Amino acid sequence: MSTPPRYRGRFVPTPNGPLHLGSLLAALGSWLLARSAGGEWWVRMEDLDPPREVAGAAEQQLATQAALGLHSDAAVAWQSRRGAQYAQALDQLLAEGKAFACHCSRQDLAASAGIHRSCVPRKRRTDPAIRLRVADATMITFEDALQGRVTQDVASEVGDFVLRRADGPWAYQLAVVVDDGAQGMSHVVRGADLLDSTPRQILLQQALGLPTPRYLHLPVVVDAGGHKLSKSSNAPAVSIHEPVASLTAAWQMLGQDSAALGRPAGVEQLLQTAAHAFQAQRLPRRAAVPVAAPHNAGYAKPV
Repeated sequence: MSTPPRYRGRFVPTPNGPLHLGSLLAALGSWLLARSAGGEWWVRMEDLDPPREVAGAAEQQLATQAALGLHSDAAVAWQSRRGAQYAQALDQLLAEGKAFACHCSRQDLAASAGIHRSCVPRKRRTDPAIRLRVADATMITFEDALQGRVTQDVASEVGDFVLRRADGPWAYQLAVVVDDGAQGMSHVVRGADLLDSTPRQILLQQALGLPTPRYLHLPVVVDAGGHKLSKSSNAPAVSIHEPVASLTAAWQMLGQDSAALGRPAGVEQLLQTAAHAFQAQRLPRRAAVPVAAPHNAGYAKPV
């Protein structure tokens, strides 16, 4: 078996709409950090929740990435095809007593703000959810490369969290941990909206005996009102007709010097220049970055 590179990162979009500026920021940021370290950059499609997915969105996102010159260094992985791997991990946790079947509904947990510490179901379900058992006073601390030290009392702030939902789909937390481990991810670069999920994932990595990658959470893109750009809020799609402008906007929002790009003749030249000119120390050390004119993603400028 070949030795994995010292740096392997990934981009994991959800196919519930077109690629928007916030997604591009995460994609370009993770790509730049991987390339500047001489590492690999993989793409994995998070198609775990069919009811929330938009038909054709996955293919559209991959086509947009291709138009922007952001190509995966390995075949694109599809989480919808990896149920057997998730089931194996879940069986391991159940066999070791680290996970359990939970018959509680949201209504049952309403009094505790949705935090599960003990099962108090009003009735048993035919197909209960499966949760990770979180011991009292379980504290997880990690050093984020951009946001600094993060500490979370997983027991009191999150509780026993879901690994497989009662309605069937695999939970994000289980899938991402299993896949990062299976793919040998050394670094995880993503948006700061997932910062508070990281302690859960570290706890789950420990339960499964998997290594913990290094984490860096980039600021999320927000509009002038402070609302995160997202597909659910109808954030406009990144323009593939002006890819240089789209990449330049994301480059500036990553705190980089726009003058360093010069006047690129096209996407390939821009990315080559960006990979050499990228300065990680210029990344914004905050959880959000506002953008003006999000209706025109190709020309949006940071505020």
